[in-house]
Amino acid sequence: MDLGVHLPLMQLGQEELSLQRLQEAVDTARDCGFGAISANDHFVFQTPWLDGPTTLAAMIERSGEMDLATTVSLAVLRGPVQLTKALVGINLLSGGRLIAGVGPGSSARDYELVGIPFEERWKRFDEALAVMREPLRRVGIPLWIGSWGSRAGLARVARTGDGWLASAYNTTPERFATARSALPDGFPNALATMWTWVSDDRAEVDRMLGDVLAPVVNRDPEELRGQVCVGSADHCAELLSAYADAGCRRVYLWPLGDEARQLERVASEVAPRLG
Repeated sequence: MDLGVHLPLMQLGQEELSLQRLQEAVDTARDCGFGAISANDHFVFQTPWLDGPTTLAAMIERSGEMDLATTVSLAVLRGPVQLTKALVGINLLSGGRLIAGVGPGSSARDYELVGIPFEERWKRFDEALAVMREPLRRVGIPLWIGSWGSRAGLARVARTGDGWLASAYNTTPERFATARSALPDGFPNALATMWTWVSDDRAEVDRMLGDVLAPVVNRDPEELRGQVCVGSADHCAELLSAYADAGCRRVYLWPLGDEARQLERVASEVAPRLG
């Protein structure tokens, strides 16, 4: 298993979004040997959110040889033709390093903003995949499908995708392993949105879970505690190792701020403990 990094697209706490912050995160990820950078997608959210494909394109030159991934882009809401053109452009400008992760999205607010009924998302997503699949494959861009692990979702992944992208705070290593067993042997996979804050200070960990993360994702802090890499280096290594044992190939970490320092801590204190 290797590690990727979500770009700091979302404002969490007091740190403002900026080009410098993005550049520092990418420079650190590159220099520390991470395998990929990624950007996911919302049009509106509880907090300011940078546009994913735009930000990913802006980081091409600094990203070295790392993969670039969308985790995921909103195929229905962006439109399959428009999104395909943007993804092909990112792939070309990066020298063929893009992994195109797509999904219907889980936010009714995004659908309301665009004027598409939320209840039509799955039908429209299948239609979008039919449009995108062949153009992307013709230029060698792997198409990964986001799914939280439902039977219908995994069937769609196996039928349509070149890889499966799961969501860390919507699963566990045990559920991940069960879902993976429903896919063909050797089918590529990765785990996105692994919120990360490495600290030995229990009060700081509690604050990051309760005051920073839980309100944004609308989850109970105690539920999140066992699902994300917010805690000591031992806790993070144990959780990531469990995912490695479950067959996970890559985990995309999303630091809850102070990206450069957090990625350095992961590289020096957590990654060496992984198999």
